[in-house]
Amino acid sequence: QGQLVESGGGSVQAGGSLRLSCAAFGYTYNLYCMGWVRQAPGKEREGVATIDGDGRTGYADSVKGRFTISQENAKNTLYLQMNSLKPEDTAMYYCAAAVSCGLWSGGYWGQGTQVTVSS
Repeated sequence: QGQLVESGGGSVQAGGSLRLSCAAFGYTYNLYCMGWVRQAPGKEREGVATIDGDGRTGYADSVKGRFTISQENAKNTLYLQMNSLKPEDTAMYYCAAAVSCGLWSGGYWGQGTQVTVSS
């Protein structure tokens, strides 16, 4: 059974940076698409960024040019570098793994890490 453990969330002022990490256990990491999904209070879940086993990435328009997703396959670890943070980036951020990018509901999820950006 797969398990994902996020870390790196916190509080930062607008314009600041944070780096999220996600350690994966219990499954063959490079056979899955990995992604970051966020959910703000009262809003629907939003896919933020994805990266597949070949390193191809995708981003939501709202974070393009500010966020960078990366991974270290040897360490089964996923990252999200977040720069130029805005108050609207405030949300719970979840790491997710799925056999196909975007099909997160059938895959593995982390417990989430809170990101709060103040103006």
